[in-house]
Amino acid sequence: MTEPAIRLRKVHLTLGSGASSVHVLKGVDLEVARGESVGIVGPSGSGKSTLLMVLAGLERADEGEIEIAGRSLVGLSEDELASFRGRNVGIVFQSFHLIPNMTALENVAVPLELAGAKNPFDRALKELDNVGLKDRATHYPGELSGGEQQRVALARALAPEPAILIADEPTGNLDQTTGRQIADLLFAERERRGMTLVLVTHDPNLAHRCQREIGVRSGRIEGERTAREAGPVEREAAQ
Repeated sequence: MTEPAIRLRKVHLTLGSGASSVHVLKGVDLEVARGESVGIVGPSGSGKSTLLMVLAGLERADEGEIEIAGRSLVGLSEDELASFRGRNVGIVFQSFHLIPNMTALENVAVPLELAGAKNPFDRALKELDNVGLKDRATHYPGELSGGEQQRVALARALAPEPAILIADEPTGNLDQTTGRQIADLLFAERERRGMTLVLVTHDPNLAHRCQREIGVRSGRIEGERTAREAGPVEREAAQ
């Protein structure tokens, strides 16, 4: 049997301390196959985005097993996590997180330079071309529209050729038409590259495009649907 891209077992995470602490993830079990697309839905505060941060190694779980791309993240140092993430996991955020004083080309080249890749700017320009922004390579984020900034962010996430792409509300800051264009690009690149895709979204239409939908509520996984089944995860969870 092929090893899954993502495997979580009994994962718990509490944020904060003392009276202000919140038990965000409560014994989460999750497996995602290599090359699979999974949409995670649920109400605000349910733990969806925190779950993504755990998958990306940006938050450390208090308990449980976490295996990403065949490697356990438990016990890795911050430097080891950063190195692993740079090679294996691409991340797209709702708010783009571009470096404002760097051009589009420089933003995309950053993870390649950190990884010691050869010809990082040539590869970055190729990725910008893939997302239709080669002619905007020398523009700064402030000179780009929201949709263009998200394209740059996607190019940056894809540049190291990660096995897993994680997207947190990738269309949340965009109008409907632009959001649909970004979603089309996201799924096209996933298909072309054979990547695993895990995305959090409040948009049921975006979630329905995934091969599987997983509902999260109060820090637990509650319900899932596959593309072959006759309905999505309860719409209530996506409100």
